[in-house]
Amino acid sequence: MIDFKGSQFEREIILWGARWYVAYPISYRQLEEMMGEWGVAVDHATLNRWVIKYAPEFEKAFRRQQRPVGRSWRMDETYVRIKGQWKYLYRTVDKEGQTVDFLLAYSLSGRRRGLFTQGHP
Repeated sequence: MIDFKGSQFEREIILWGARWYVAYPISYRQLEEMMGEWGVAVDHATLNRWVIKYAPEFEKAFRRQQRPVGRSWRMDETYVRIKGQWKYLYRTVDKEGQTVDFLLAYSLSGRRRGLFTQGHP
C-alpha cells in the first residue's frame, strides 16, 4: 500500500496528477493548468515531486498485480501507424495467446528489444 501520510493534498488528487503525467505526453505546467481548471490549485514543482516519489511505487504495485507468466512465451514485433507516424510495437505473448507486456518504440533496435525482455517478460 502506498503511504500518503503527511501529504497536503488528498490521496485521489495525488493519484490523479501523477497518473495523468505518466499516462499522457503533457508537461508539468500543462498538467498544473488542467488541474487548475478542475479547481485544484497545485504548482508544477509539486507535481514533479509527486511523480518522482510515487511513480516507482505505482509501478511496483502494478507489477505485483500482474499475473504470473509460464515458462513458454513469445515476442511479437510489428510496425504500426499511430497518428500518422510509423512505430514499432513489441509485445510478449504467453502460450494461451494473452498479451503479457508491450513496448511502443520509434525505432527498431536490438538493444531496445533486449532491454524490454531481459530474458523474460
